[in-house]
Amino acid sequence: MSPQIAGVLQFVALIAALALSYRPLGDYMAKVYSSERHYRPEKWIYKIIGANPATEMRWPAYMRGVLAFSAVSVLFLYLMQRMQGSLPGSLGFSSIDPDQAFNTAASFVANTNWQSYYGEQAMGHVVQTGGLAVQNFLSAAVGMAVAVALVRGFARSRTGELGNFWTDLVRGTVRILVPIAVIGALVLVACGAIQNFSGIHQVGQFMGGTQEWNGGAVASQEAIKELGTNGGGYFNANSAHPFENPNPLSNLFEVFLILLIPFALTRTFGRMVGSLRQGYAILGTMAVIWIGFTALMMWTEFAHRGPAFEIAGGAMEGKETRFGIAGSSIFAVATTLTSTGAVNSFHSSYTGFGGGIAMLGMQLGEIAPGGVGSGLYGMLIMAVIAVFIAGLMVGRTPEYLGKKIGTRQIKLAACYILVTPALVLGFTAVAMALPTPAHSMTNSGAHGFSEILYAYTSGANNNGSAFAGLNADTQWFNTTIGIAMLLGRFVPMVFVLALAGSLAEQKPVPETAGTLRTDKPLYAGLLVGTILIITGLTYFPALALGPLAEGLAS
Repeated sequence: MSPQIAGVLQFVALIAALALSYRPLGDYMAKVYSSERHYRPEKWIYKIIGANPATEMRWPAYMRGVLAFSAVSVLFLYLMQRMQGSLPGSLGFSSIDPDQAFNTAASFVANTNWQSYYGEQAMGHVVQTGGLAVQNFLSAAVGMAVAVALVRGFARSRTGELGNFWTDLVRGTVRILVPIAVIGALVLVACGAIQNFSGIHQVGQFMGGTQEWNGGAVASQEAIKELGTNGGGYFNANSAHPFENPNPLSNLFEVFLILLIPFALTRTFGRMVGSLRQGYAILGTMAVIWIGFTALMMWTEFAHRGPAFEIAGGAMEGKETRFGIAGSSIFAVATTLTSTGAVNSFHSSYTGFGGGIAMLGMQLGEIAPGGVGSGLYGMLIMAVIAVFIAGLMVGRTPEYLGKKIGTRQIKLAACYILVTPALVLGFTAVAMALPTPAHSMTNSGAHGFSEILYAYTSGANNNGSAFAGLNADTQWFNTTIGIAMLLGRFVPMVFVLALAGSLAEQKPVPETAGTLRTDKPLYAGLLVGTILIITGLTYFPALALGPLAEGLAS
């Protein structure tokens, strides 16, 4: 069997698994966020944090909950790293430097999981498990809560109430993320991923030296790392490391975990707004982009010409032989079209066009299917923009799901889509203009520029993957990427919640013969075009200087 056919079969198997889980998981999550029942463990949590789960919140109160909880999380994780040298289970590792501790705390709380350190050489068991893994759950639950708040904005009328942030946070963690992550960890252990708390031990001698490894609760962290679209690796090699991702079966299962909740949330959306067809339209838009990007990536990496590539069967540089080009390409697209950032190969070693596809996936806003929660609310923002454009073309006041899209709504949506490009392009321009950041680049020319552009694209879009080749463990990059991650995560959330509040206050607009049907393939096509045009107009000049120039020159 040729590698190309094997790759297609893997992709088909992945689609089948996602299709089988789509309906039950989507319906279950809708019930979770609509239920009025509180389980006993949840009541204990509410009592500990002093929250009243029955209290409804308007968008400013919901926003304050999101920001306050995230700020405390950043502070807690920062202090935990700074005190690592005094904590038990530190494996003898010293405390983390201030700039790197800030970067890591901002990264994991913002669901980015950008890492400028070697995991197995810097973080002990307590920080890895009690700090980073905990934030993998909580940051994902925050994203889901904000998405559900926006869905309620569309579903409710004549009220500004969006639910209760603390209830949504706890339910998303306890009822959705934890059970699936437990099952996922067991599957990964069965596939060969390690799960222990062993210390540093010598595993052999190589070329006159010794090789040492430390163990860890890897399978459990790997499961939530993928399920919560987090991406931080227990080891520096991330999902290319055999302790995290042992074989092709575990590789495909990890991709399944990455895509599971973001795709299923579209059914949750359809169920909560009372129209499954609306959910299918969003699902179809996401699926078209995801399938198209995967096909392009596999074609680019398999078809690249040259003697070395032909002998290897394609562009194998930077890819694990146990996964091959197909498994690496499927993983790379899944991780950059979501906010995961986990890698099982090194994107810097992809062909020029292949690296550009990975970068473009993040620049779309990671909405196909996007991150846990963030993918859905990002796509709904784009849906509002598409409806507005369609309204301009036919001369009607735009409507979406029975809500008018007026001046206030379109301003909030426009502010949302402008935040991350401003951060990415602004920080990239400053980094290229200053002498010191450029010293971190391994390569010069178009590829070196791509290293910087990719880093800020990854940080501001809360992805977390790296292009490799860039030494990001400097005060400049730790600080500026940390700022980009925090602003790129929480400023858009403010606009999402403000939009949700304005929609919830409206009364429903009756559907007429002139109402645009947003549950039809025609609208899905318009939405795909809107996404590609907005991204292309925003990022094309930067992409032309980096991956496009490199791809055309090769």
